[in-house]
Amino acid sequence: MSDASPCLNCGACCSHFRVSFFWGECASSGGTVPDELVTQINPTRVAMIGTDQKPARCCSLEGEVGSATRCSIYEQRSSVCREFESSWSQGEVNVDCDAARAAFGLAPLEQPLYAFELPISA
Repeated sequence: MSDASPCLNCGACCSHFRVSFFWGECASSGGTVPDELVTQINPTRVAMIGTDQKPARCCSLEGEVGSATRCSIYEQRSSVCREFESSWSQGEVNVDCDAARAAFGLAPLEQPLYAFELPISA
């Protein structure tokens, strides 16, 4: 089984959802997200540029959705992005991941089949 993240061939969530978070995650406030990549949406929240509109696409997403993609600020990304899990990454489906994929005509991720060693019976 490959350890490669299915996100590297997807990017649908980055082009489907508004990525909004507390302004304290911005670099100027002691956080990590570069200030020039966000737009203020209310007094306490900002959003990644490009995700505050429809169609959405995060300004930090590189590549083509459904193909090879990457986040240009991966190490500096917001908590919202850090906490978003692909389906099955924690052993369960993520309906938001599946919905984002469906919006781009991508099939839901399949539950991985893990090879378990069966006990030898006596």
